Amino acid sequence: MIPKKVVVAFGGNALQQSGDKGDIESQFRNAKETCKRLVDIIQGRYSILITHGNGPQIGEIMLKDEYSKDLFSPMPMDVCGAESRGMIGYMIQRYTVNYLKQQKRCYSMNFPVITILTQTLVDADDPAFSNPTKPIGPYYTRQQAEAMEKEKGWKMVEQKDGYRRLVPSPAPVDIIEGPAIRTLFAEGWIIIACGGGGIPVIQRKDGTLYGIEGVVDKDHTAAMLARIVNADILLILTAVEKVSLNFGKPDETVLDTITVEQAKQYQAEGHFPAGSMGPKIAAAIRFVEEGGEKAIITSFKCALKALQGKTGTTITAS
Repeated sequence: MIPKKVVVAFGGNALQQSGDKGDIESQFRNAKETCKRLVDIIQGRYSILITHGNGPQIGEIMLKDEYSKDLFSPMPMDVCGAESRGMIGYMIQRYTVNYLKQQKRCYSMNFPVITILTQTLVDADDPAFSNPTKPIGPYYTRQQAEAMEKEKGWKMVEQKDGYRRLVPSPAPVDIIEGPAIRTLFAEGWIIIACGGGGIPVIQRKDGTLYGIEGVVDKDHTAAMLARIVNADILLILTAVEKVSLNFGKPDETVLDTITVEQAKQYQAEGHFPAGSMGPKIAAAIRFVEEGGEKAIITSFKCALKALQGKTGTTITAS
């Protein structure tokens, strides 16, 4: 039986969880547990491509840059993003290989687990560039925020713990390394790609690329990546076992299997907030509408069971 091809997408919080110190030891510990779940999926006879978030990690890198700015020149956001993606990829690679060997799965150095540092093409004319909405980086006082607005032209927003910088979140147009990813995935490689939505780049008229200060939504990039590699299933892993209507209210209703049209209706009714479940539902809809077999949203611990149809929320064409 030919294994189903699955793109597995999860957030950076899987490696740097709430309550953790944020030190590398806790991230390695979380990565170890994450990769155990991923290898369970592989053992279930699925071919997987892994994509992940990087919010906590890039935030920490940028905070370190801020604290050491008097000693070292701060790195631009695209470079900080590349650094975080390489770090996360390394952790996932290492523990995935270790668990595959422990499971005595046939493992050849000709087919390693591999991280591909991925650039995501965005449109220079995307309206997001004139309306930054994504808060990133360290918190500032009001006085510092006002100074940043004057000196650097940053747009700042007030949050609970202070002021933060807002950057654009343009839509993904293409994945620069897409053809290479597709080829390697078809040959059976276990790939980690498009971390944090990929490094956003714009293409000049002469064809050259340059990085921009912005964030591409990781779920939307995951949907695009899944279609590029002709995946059968998009598996989005989050904190809950199933998606709900009226989440957290007395009349909360969990969803098992829904169609794209039902998902669109619930979305229009406001059940899926933009800051939480909204992008995941939108990515699931996009993947299925573009020809994917189905999208599944569930928790890490239920990932394999959800793929087997035993739990999770599944979105299908009809």
